[in-house]
Parts: sequence; C-alpha cells; structure tokens
Amino acid sequence: MKKIINTKNAPAPIGPYNQAILTGNTLFTSGQIALHPTTGELVNSTIEEETKQVMENLKAVLAAAEMTFENVIKSSIFIANMNDFGKINEVYGSYFNAETAPARETVEVANLPKFVQVEISMIAVK
Repeated sequence: MKKIINTKNAPAPIGPYNQAILTGNTLFTSGQIALHPTTGELVNSTIEEETKQVMENLKAVLAAAEMTFENVIKSSIFIANMNDFGKINEVYGSYFNAETAPARETVEVANLPKFVQVEISMIAVK
C-alpha cells in the first residue's frame, strides 16, 4: 500500500508526480531542485545557496512523513558540473552526522529541470 506525501513546505510538483511516496516504512522522495516553496522562484545565486534550498526542501518532505535526515539510507545527487562537487558536498554533508550518513551516488548530467545545477532525491526508512 502506498501513501502519497505532499507538503506546502516544499515546492509543489510541476508534473504527474508527488513529492514522495511512503510504502510500508520506506519513503521514496522525488528529486528536489532549488525552488522556494512559497514563491516558486529559483534560489540559485550561488551553488551553496542552491544546494541549501534543495536540502531544505528535502527536509520538509521528510518532516511531512515524520522523518528526518537520520532516516535517510540512500541519496542520489545529480549535478550539472562536477567541478561544483566540493561545494555541494560541503552543504550536503552539513545535514548529516558523518558516522551515520547514508549511501550515495553523485552523477554529472548534461542538463536538469529549469537548468538548475543540482537535484537530489532520497530513500528513507522509519
């Protein structure tokens, strides 16, 4: 059985998808980009600011499912420029305890929605 997770504290879906799906104790988030949840504007003056907004959007989705970053077991990071990896990693890492950080992959891609520089999705378990 799946439960749809949507919150006004993260950007509304702009297509035929939901912010996350909870099935059993496992949450699958859709990829988040740096859209501000209330204005719908991109928050992207720097790669650090963009990554922080992505993580804040994910934090809101996790909270809507009564979870935190401690519940995350896997992250997928898609970036437009691998040269930004260090800056993205620094912001991303500030949301996790190093000893309990999730598994992860980081992939450079040719393009992302709205031409953003970073998109992140997660899998979390209660």
